Amino acid sequence: MRYFPFSLEQLRILQAIKNEKSLKQAAEKLYISQPAISLQIQKLESKLDSPVFEREQKQVCFTSTGELILDYAVRILVLCEEANKSLLYLKDIKRTKLIIGSSNTTGTYLLPKIIGLFCRRYSYANVKLEISSTNRTSWSVANGQIDIGIVGGYIPKELHQSLQIKKYVNDEIGLILPKFHKLGRLNSISKHDLYDLKFITLKTHSLSRKVMDRILNENKIESSRLRIELELNSIEAIKSAVQAGLGVAFISIFALTDELKLKKIQLLKVKETKINRALSIISNPKGYRSKLLEKFDKHCFDLLTKSLYIKFLNLQN
Repeated sequence: MRYFPFSLEQLRILQAIKNEKSLKQAAEKLYISQPAISLQIQKLESKLDSPVFEREQKQVCFTSTGELILDYAVRILVLCEEANKSLLYLKDIKRTKLIIGSSNTTGTYLLPKIIGLFCRRYSYANVKLEISSTNRTSWSVANGQIDIGIVGGYIPKELHQSLQIKKYVNDEIGLILPKFHKLGRLNSISKHDLYDLKFITLKTHSLSRKVMDRILNENKIESSRLRIELELNSIEAIKSAVQAGLGVAFISIFALTDELKLKKIQLLKVKETKINRALSIISNPKGYRSKLLEKFDKHCFDLLTKSLYIKFLNLQN
């Protein structure tokens, strides 16, 4: 590191002497003793090998060396003040900004409601929601790019030691039918009966489709045997197609709040099967945990204790 013959403290003293016109008044301005100021000036002049000011008739007159140092001192101290303000601003942002990550369905249908309730309580919060795959969200939390995540699906094993993973709620996968479908009169159907129905799904290459197929297979429903009549690009498109009577579909209950409330579709149970996937809250235990992050974490679990919110969010423990 390059050596400098002056310190920030000495520059502050020079500036104060220039502004106050005397060592005594400069000392009072800086809340330090006059001998302490004199000592710092002596050290500075020794390193510069030149006087920085002279006393003439009780006045302080800066030498050419002193004027040169003063010119730079003003600019340096202004930059220091700007840097300090920026650091305080950054610290303030960290106190009020929260980046939340989530997987696709959860981020689209559940998180906006949770965040909305949170922001009503903490109006100063600046919340950003980033929706991506569980894999990408997990890595972003581990790398400190995202503060906290709510995900369903496979969290990479290599991250299990780096993340704090807390089980949150179960995301129920429901079989939805058109409002006037003939099977709507039944309470439930067997797994075998599923293979006779016309299904509407997301496109084959979709990551969400692969996740859904894996969940079905884990529940001993062979996704490869389902009759896929229509593949669409989004869950919203699937819901519209089911309402239009084009087929049936497996969809997260979180995505069906309005449709079920307005009775635009109906749910049909599969006998001896309850298709769930666990949602987890993930964070980096070694990362910076702001008070806002702690409040949001607590907020998520507090919602599970209030029946009104459980109904509003379609949450299940």
